[in-house]
Amino acid sequence: MMIVGIILFGCFMSCVCADGAADVVLSCAFVEEGTGLGGIGGRAAFVRTPATLVLRDVAVASDESLETLTPFAPPSIPDPDLLLFEAKVSSIEIPNAEVLLHADCNEQEVMCEISSYSLQGSQESSDPTYFMVSLSVDGVEFNAALILQTLSVEKDPSTLVQNKLYLPLSKSGTLLTDVIFLVFSHIKSVSVPLRGDVLLNCGFRQHDTALSQEVGIEWRLQHRGKGRKVLEMKTRLDDAEQFTVVHGERRASSMDASLVVGDGNASLTLNKLKVLDEGTYICTVSLGLFHAQQVIQLHIKQPPHVSLSEEKLILKKSPKTLSCHSSKYYPLDAQMDWLFLAPTDTEPSVYPDQGSLTSHRQHGDGTYSLSSHLTVPPSVSAGTKIICRVSHPAQDAPLSVSAVVETAQPDSYWWVLGFLIITVLFFHQVMR
Repeated sequence: MMIVGIILFGCFMSCVCADGAADVVLSCAFVEEGTGLGGIGGRAAFVRTPATLVLRDVAVASDESLETLTPFAPPSIPDPDLLLFEAKVSSIEIPNAEVLLHADCNEQEVMCEISSYSLQGSQESSDPTYFMVSLSVDGVEFNAALILQTLSVEKDPSTLVQNKLYLPLSKSGTLLTDVIFLVFSHIKSVSVPLRGDVLLNCGFRQHDTALSQEVGIEWRLQHRGKGRKVLEMKTRLDDAEQFTVVHGERRASSMDASLVVGDGNASLTLNKLKVLDEGTYICTVSLGLFHAQQVIQLHIKQPPHVSLSEEKLILKKSPKTLSCHSSKYYPLDAQMDWLFLAPTDTEPSVYPDQGSLTSHRQHGDGTYSLSSHLTVPPSVSAGTKIICRVSHPAQDAPLSVSAVVETAQPDSYWWVLGFLIITVLFFHQVMR
């Protein structure tokens, strides 16, 4: 990660603070809407300007060696062209923030975007100024949306003003801010079997001054261009008994008002999942004039049931059809292959003829079925295993079922007929 205008030594991105806390330095992008027609359909393009975010006083785990963390040093000469945000986090916890400490050494990319934030429903220009920070770490279940509020700076003739934002800088050339609200999630995506249950994690933290405010939580589902409300809750943070819940189309869903008030836990429970529940879930938390959200992908994965029309394949003089059925799976991506294992072989080989596939059949619950039919000639030797192998995203490994080729017994028709004739003649002689 490139750190703009800051000297760091080693691969650690932090500086030591007191009593089990550290400063985390992140390379970010300040995102703002452009004024040109660079976007699709005439929409304005987004302009990304390099920026740096310093999170002050991030709590460090007790087993963390603070001696390994490299001190952060602001620019020796303040530069009004730099976008250097300095955010205090001592008054508000960022859950799981310790993953940011060594992300660079672990070759994990930290995605950090900063943008201007307008107060919800406010018609006046705000003073102080607010910013939204979106943070996530590649390969780690860490996602957070932070709202920063600028702090007052004592101005004198030497005070510099940041050239892009026109805000006063501190003596060290930073934009002083405080984290006053954040919404986070410990999961980015989750896969759940059909008819299973799932907990979609979402939480929030707020500055102490907001404790008496009302909080609103809304969960929405977006799938294939359509959106619908799943659940909405409103409650007071000083009284868990005063809450209202509004269900959308999805009735088997719930949140716990006591966890919302006590722990800032806005997680959603979904029971008896259906295929229609798959999609993008958006958790939006509103607190006073502030709101932020997290996005979680929910995937439904149901493995197929695989069966063969025959367990033993008795070949005579004509070919015989063997059918493989893969049923009740989701999503659609299923692959069926035919293999064979001769009596003298140790590993199966791909069958020369891969048979014929039926079209996918969709059931009322949204799952699919597929069949493959293979014509087995009578020349296949006895003892050969004919294998149907099915691959599907819901399975860690392909699932195989097999039928064994057996030799037909000698034709016993004439022996049976002869036995019947002898029996009839015997009884005829006895009855005379």
